Amino acid sequence: MNMTDVDSSMILSVGYDAGKKTMRVLFASGKTYEYRSVPAAVHKGLMDSASKGSYMNGCVIDCYPTSQVKGRGRS
Repeated sequence: MNMTDVDSSMILSVGYDAGKKTMRVLFASGKTYEYRSVPAAVHKGLMDSASKGSYMNGCVIDCYPTSQVKGRGRS
């Protein structure tokens, strides 16, 4: 999955697989999480948001099934 760097104190980069509706987020903590069943509009909303941390907290975290990706980095 291609990752795009973002301007955020909470998030380093975001990737999205439209076919699988899966969004991967690399947080500044070094942890990477995948969110499943994420509509393309939610991914676009995150990428367009002036505050990506606020968007994640309000519209993604605890809203979609998630799992932590093993390891660290942008794999």
